[in-house]
Amino acid sequence: MSTAYKFNNPHGLYFVTFATVQWVDVFVRRNYQEILLESLRYCIKNKGLVIYAWCLMPGHIHMIISAEGQQRPYEIIRDLKKYTSGNLLKAIRETEISRKSWMLWLFLSAGKENPNNKNYQFWQQDNHPVELETNHFIDQKLSYIHNNPVEAGFAEYPEDYYLSSARDYNGKQGLLPILLIQ
Repeated sequence: MSTAYKFNNPHGLYFVTFATVQWVDVFVRRNYQEILLESLRYCIKNKGLVIYAWCLMPGHIHMIISAEGQQRPYEIIRDLKKYTSGNLLKAIRETEISRKSWMLWLFLSAGKENPNNKNYQFWQQDNHPVELETNHFIDQKLSYIHNNPVEAGFAEYPEDYYLSSARDYNGKQGLLPILLIQ
C-alpha cells in the first residue's frame, strides 16, 4: 500500500488541501465561509486541531496543521468534512441564490457516482496531506498558502486577503486562532 498522501505520523506537521466537488466556488458567499470557519474554530477548541497557516479560496482550502491530544489529523479532517458538508448543503438549500439548483445538481451527481455516499458529495474525497519535515518545505508551503489569493488576483498583497492567516503573520487580527511558525 502506498504511503504517499496519507497521514502517516499522528504527531506530524502537514500541509493539506481539500476542495469542493468540481472545485465549485461555494466560498464566495460570507455565510458559507462562516460555516467552515466556525467548524474550524470548533475543531481547534474541542478536537485538538492546531492550525499554523490557512487560506480559504472560493472552491478549496489550504492549511498547515497538526493535532494535539487523542485524535489524529485524519480523524479531525474526516469529521470536519462530514460535518461541514451537511451544514453547507443545508445552507445552500435554504438560501435563495441563482446558482442553487446547479450546485445541488453537481453535488448530487458526484454523490451518486461515489459508493461511499448516500446522496450528495460536497467535498472531494482526498485531502492530499503532505508531511512537512524540513524548514525549507515548511517555508515553501507557507509562502504558497499566503500567496494563493495574490496569484489568483483576489488581493495585491497576501495580508490584504481576509480569509487567510497571512494577516496574522503580518501583525493584523486574523479570523482563526493559529500558532505562528517561527
